[in-house]
Amino acid sequence: MRRILLSTLKILVSAALLYFSLRKVDLADLAARIDVSSLGWIGVAIAVTFLQIFVGVLRWREIGAECGAPLPTRQAMRFNVIGMFFNQTLPSSIGGDAVRLWLVARSGAGWRAATYSIFVDRAIGLIALAVVIVASLPWSYRLITDPHGRSALLFVDFAALAGGLGFLLLGRLRWPWLKHWWGTHHIYACSVIANRVLFSRTHGPKVAVLSLLVHVLAVVIAWCVVQSIAAPVVFGQIFQLVPPVMLITMLPISIAGWGVREATMGLAFGYAGLMANEGVNISLLYGAVSFIVGAIGGLVWIFSAEKAARGVTPIEVPK
Repeated sequence: MRRILLSTLKILVSAALLYFSLRKVDLADLAARIDVSSLGWIGVAIAVTFLQIFVGVLRWREIGAECGAPLPTRQAMRFNVIGMFFNQTLPSSIGGDAVRLWLVARSGAGWRAATYSIFVDRAIGLIALAVVIVASLPWSYRLITDPHGRSALLFVDFAALAGGLGFLLLGRLRWPWLKHWWGTHHIYACSVIANRVLFSRTHGPKVAVLSLLVHVLAVVIAWCVVQSIAAPVVFGQIFQLVPPVMLITMLPISIAGWGVREATMGLAFGYAGLMANEGVNISLLYGAVSFIVGAIGGLVWIFSAEKAARGVTPIEVPK
């Protein structure tokens, strides 16, 4: 009952935010701006999305190897594409992570190693996103003149950065109870792995570059969407506005980020002195690109061996 109520609440949040966001948009005008060249740019955005997924796979493989959950590149790519499908269908923007965890565990890694690989991958991605936003703050502050917008930007970014750095600091502490208390020992273990990955000469530079590239590609996807409808926005503005929106969209309070992304993008554009309706337009098409890629992931899932074998072979949980 609790899960049903939580899912229902997320559906209501998405529906309410979409309703208020779409009030600012003329959907007929948006449809009229889509032509053959627009479809070409949408195709490029889809291709860049698959490239983004592949870059994420390369990072995940580096992390998974340290967690005891090594995966071949092809298998990891398949799992990530399937996860993209479930991100669009489960009641959160990170629902695909649970499915990836299940797939990795079934592949032989076990629940613990699979969970650690997903959690550390998410944590490092969050830290990288916060770093990207901090690095662009001097320009973002000039773009966003509204004091409320500036305050919101600082709060969200530094909260994420503080959380990420606190997570890394946890693994540096040598308090014995952190390793044994039920409330901290798994988080502590993940923090130790994250430190080992990020600050090693072998994995650190590669993981850092891949993590930053994932978020840069998100901006490129948004830029392709901008080009598809010839929105009056330059690349620098997209680079400054999209990462904070993606950070807020990661909050698991809606269905695949729908509603939250549109409302936040419209608000961010308004704070930056741009047309709020264009922000919503861009967000809708960005979501459409993700939905198309997710649909392809759904086909991969339907024809996958994992779906055919679901529930046949039990998962061994390592002790």
